Amino acid sequence: MPLGKYGFPCGLFSFLSFQNPLQISVNRFRLIPRNSSFLIFGADLVPTRCRYEMPVLKLTKKNVDGLEPGERTYLARDAELKGFAVRVGPTGAKSWVVCYRPPPGGRGVREKVVTLGQTSTLTPDQARRAAADMLARVRLGADPAEDKTKSRKALTVAEMIDRFDSDHVAIMVKPKTAVTHRYALAELKQAHGNLKAEKLTRSHLAALHSQSASRPYSANRALAVWAKLYSWGASSGYVPEGKNPTRGIAKYKESSRERFLSTAELSRIGEALTEAEGDGLPWRAADPSGPKARHLARPENRIIRFDPAAIAALRLLILTGCRLREILHLQWHEVDIERGLLFLGDSKTGAKTVVLNAPAMAILNALPNRGPYVIPGGKPGAPRADLKRLWDAVTARAELQGVRIHDLRHTFASFGAGGGLGLPIVGKLLGHTQTATTARYAHLDADPLRRAADKIGAEISAALDGRKPETVTPIRKVGQ
Repeated sequence: MPLGKYGFPCGLFSFLSFQNPLQISVNRFRLIPRNSSFLIFGADLVPTRCRYEMPVLKLTKKNVDGLEPGERTYLARDAELKGFAVRVGPTGAKSWVVCYRPPPGGRGVREKVVTLGQTSTLTPDQARRAAADMLARVRLGADPAEDKTKSRKALTVAEMIDRFDSDHVAIMVKPKTAVTHRYALAELKQAHGNLKAEKLTRSHLAALHSQSASRPYSANRALAVWAKLYSWGASSGYVPEGKNPTRGIAKYKESSRERFLSTAELSRIGEALTEAEGDGLPWRAADPSGPKARHLARPENRIIRFDPAAIAALRLLILTGCRLREILHLQWHEVDIERGLLFLGDSKTGAKTVVLNAPAMAILNALPNRGPYVIPGGKPGAPRADLKRLWDAVTARAELQGVRIHDLRHTFASFGAGGGLGLPIVGKLLGHTQTATTARYAHLDADPLRRAADKIGAEISAALDGRKPETVTPIRKVGQ
């Protein structure tokens, strides 16, 4: 590379001789080389910035290896593929690059340079193919440099989860549901938090989902939360519209968790509740002959006595089919004894009206008003936290295993569906907003099937006995 008069690297045609200082000052913008600037002192021309002229050659391995570093970074452009070049740094580092003018193009648009990779990692043929693909996208209107900048600024999975938590979960999701949401989000964050949200694929989530195959219910709930995360991210503009890597991942088959109590089981629960209201229930202690037997209470003191309000709450759950929090968080101003209604301001499905039956109204009438909540807790003005201790004692006394408090709601629905009330009525009583939720009790609505079975059985039985089946004679209207 030739050097200028003052030792600065200049192009082949950049060394100019000037005789007249006035001519220099007048014509400097026309005569000086492009991309150079000068300071004029008398008759001398002193270059302050000068770039190498960009050599043009076929970018083969031999030619690229022969490029020597200069004092400044320069580009060596390919003679065959316009826009394909090698960038050579002062230290000798060499990178394949693509030079282009983004749409609409033209001299008025500044040229952009995008790095493809180091010459040590990509062969000339690989780099040439990548450059050709990128230049083809440019001709179709793409801007690879802008896309790269946006990619750097794009949120990671962890960052999108944090925003989803603060902007949606904390505001729109109920506290208890938020706990399960955050558990699923933490699992995703730990596995792929550093990945760009746009780069998360179905295979990533499928592998994470498969790790919880032994817990199908939890795995499927987590998958639903991840789908919700990406739906929110798309609507918020953090990921492209329609981007949802959970789509196409099959859910695990879940065994039914529903349990319907029979009349005999309800009878045993009733006896246990009556005993709890009286002398109390015996508590389940460790083995009296075990190593900790000396710490056990005396046999006459091994009785648990419960708050009457807690026992009343359990009875209300059985009689109304309400959810646990709907009863524990029930306030007196939501109770309308005259009309026999509960006006719940907030429930899992929003505002809800509960129709009270006579036994439930009797329980509410008997409860004393000890604060804003119908079932008060240990602290003044606060609701009761749970009924776990009471429920464990009651089910143990009733000799029931694997029965949850929520199964009382299923039992309420089963009595309604099995009694021929119809699924729409049962759904209204439970406060379901979607008919699909009530459809789980369809197999219990056996009244039409029972009538059909009775009719078929009567005809077959009559045929076996050699008699005609009993028929119902229709009543004719007068005058017919």
